[in-house]
Amino acid sequence: MEIEGHRPGSADYRRVVAALFVAGLATFALLYSTQALLPDLATAFGVSTSASTLTLSLTTLGLGFALLVAGPASELLGRTRLIHGSLAASAVVALACAVAPTWSSVLVLRFLEGVALAGLPAVATAYLREELHVSAHARAAGLYIGGTALGGMSGRLLTGAVGELAGWRWALAASGLLAVGCALAVRVLLPPSAHFVASPPGLRLVLGRTLRAVSDPALLALYGIGGCSMGMLVAVFNTLGFRLEAAPFHLGLGAASLVFLVYPLGTLSSAVSGRMADQLGRRAVLPFGCVLALVGLLLTLSHSLTAIVVGLGLLVAGFFVVHGIASGWVPARAHAGGVSAAQAASLYLFAYYLGSSVFGSVAGPAWTGAGWLGVVLLALLLLGVTVVLAGVLRRTPALVAAP
Repeated sequence: MEIEGHRPGSADYRRVVAALFVAGLATFALLYSTQALLPDLATAFGVSTSASTLTLSLTTLGLGFALLVAGPASELLGRTRLIHGSLAASAVVALACAVAPTWSSVLVLRFLEGVALAGLPAVATAYLREELHVSAHARAAGLYIGGTALGGMSGRLLTGAVGELAGWRWALAASGLLAVGCALAVRVLLPPSAHFVASPPGLRLVLGRTLRAVSDPALLALYGIGGCSMGMLVAVFNTLGFRLEAAPFHLGLGAASLVFLVYPLGTLSSAVSGRMADQLGRRAVLPFGCVLALVGLLLTLSHSLTAIVVGLGLLVAGFFVVHGIASGWVPARAHAGGVSAAQAASLYLFAYYLGSSVFGSVAGPAWTGAGWLGVVLLALLLLGVTVVLAGVLRRTPALVAAP
């Protein structure tokens, strides 16, 4: 029998959506808190452009691997317990990053930050599927992804502004304090799971779930879309600060971080595309995000700052359409195919953050070797793979969950 779940408009529905919006904001503010600071960190510690991107790549790498454990662990511990623990631990590590004495300690703490952050993304979409009415799944997933978009923007803007005024240490401390406030808000707002059923994850059971989660061609295509689309976005934004700092723009840290104001477009596009997907179907909406991202990438080749900002806005909007649709599609497809939704979501996010880590690091040599054109060519290649995988999804038959 289908679980009823909280319907849109109810008080508990609003609490769920608000709590996960705030949790997504905190998680992604911390994840990307160093991105606007990369030129400052490179100067402060005397490291190269490629080395400075490790503060992001190692975080996403730690997050990706931790997801492989957090997903199965949530089947035993429960969704809400993992969310609260993750937010509290990541806030503590973020404050520790602000007082790290050496470059090596910064990198170690940023890796641990990724591990601590894994609890929310590992279970968020599975929690939404379990607790909300089926009519609201894609819409709520879009709102959650919107919170992550706003978090990515807030983290970059906050650290960019504070970093220019008081230095990178105070900037990271500010992001840590933001996370503390968000963790307290989620503690108050998030309703306990009403439909979660614990399932002790024995090794054989975990391996069986993993095999089922990698045997469906549609799920594999979705994992690839997550990795390539995220790699595309991070490659662009990891090197953007260095481009805006150089001729002909010569922008300072705070001014360059203002380009992240395009991120609310991701919040809007993910929410709108979620509603469209409920009405038109995910297969019809996902390619639209690819087209938006393509137009945006091409516009960033301009030497006009206005055109670059418009291009970044379209790129962000397109990416969050793709990611919002794909991340909500994974647990729905997994559930219909008899696969653990949490396991499939963890594998999707593992691919997502592996793409971020690998291609975010590759962007450094691309920038050094070929400038902005090299970065855009890398991003176009990843977008091309995303389009091919979207075509695979259109040809893959849909599944219907058994009663």
